[in-house]
Amino acid sequence: MKIGIVGMGISGAYLASRLSFEHKVIGYERFEKDKFDSICAWGSSKHVMQEFAKKCGLNFDNYILHEGKRMIIDLGINSFEIKLKGLCVFDKVSFIKNLIGNVNVNFGKYITKNSLNDTYDLIIDATGVIRSLLPKVKYDLLIPCVQYKVKFKNPPYDDFYVKPFTTVSGYLWYFPLGNGYAHVGAGDYYKRHNLELENFLNRYPCEILKKVGRPVRVTPPLLCEPFYQDNIVGVGEAIGTVYPILGEGIIPSLQCADLLIENIYNLPKYRNEVLKMFKIYNIIYSIIKSKLDQKFSLIKKIPSLLSLFLHMKRNEERYGIKVKMSYITNVLRI
Repeated sequence: MKIGIVGMGISGAYLASRLSFEHKVIGYERFEKDKFDSICAWGSSKHVMQEFAKKCGLNFDNYILHEGKRMIIDLGINSFEIKLKGLCVFDKVSFIKNLIGNVNVNFGKYITKNSLNDTYDLIIDATGVIRSLLPKVKYDLLIPCVQYKVKFKNPPYDDFYVKPFTTVSGYLWYFPLGNGYAHVGAGDYYKRHNLELENFLNRYPCEILKKVGRPVRVTPPLLCEPFYQDNIVGVGEAIGTVYPILGEGIIPSLQCADLLIENIYNLPKYRNEVLKMFKIYNIIYSIIKSKLDQKFSLIKKIPSLLSLFLHMKRNEERYGIKVKMSYITNVLRI
């Protein structure tokens, strides 16, 4: 087939690499090549990313900037540590550029729904939260986020640090990048993240090198349909594959991309496989939504919390962390 991929984030670049072995692939990216960046904290599990990289002929270990041993969870009046199991920060921009490789990508091109319809057999909407080619999500839940790349003379932490907000509507993060560099960011449904970031950076003076920002979609795939329309099909965050409680979308987007590759000639089956794989997101979304709507009851949500715990416990290497039920309940109680 002749395939157009719109959006060169992690899922778009991965699909460009994988699909170019069998199809004629042309990519489109709205940012200019010299301004291309990846707006996220770049954290993921090395165990899973190694397998995705291998499928594209890359060695993921070459991109790791920091591999964590622990994550500090700051609850304000107290804190606790989570032992890590392969959680790392990697050079996502270089990784994406090497995934793209020699695929023909048109940078600096903003593509709308009617721009390419007659040109390709299949068009993949990998535009993330923008979802520029598919119908808008009717009941969308977006969390605004801002992130700084900074340089510390004296880094305040030598490993991962996360501070959930008391309303459990978002959190502040500190992800070390090595040699005093770090990503410091925050996202909050109630838009108080800028104040939290300002307070953190005032407390720990540093050189600000870059600032980026965009909302993150935490609406699950079940509420992001349709996944495809005519010859356009969505993938990754465009169809809701972001882990709602963490705002983490790198691995879910790659998992979604693999489902599309496996079912590229059968989009109804692709839809069913996506809904099946990310079914747990519906439960997690209901927990988050009840907190935001101030209707959360720990007792009533015990079955949902148990499902969340068992899912993460069975997939510790996928999430890169050691999981205990107390971690979840401690955060939800603040």
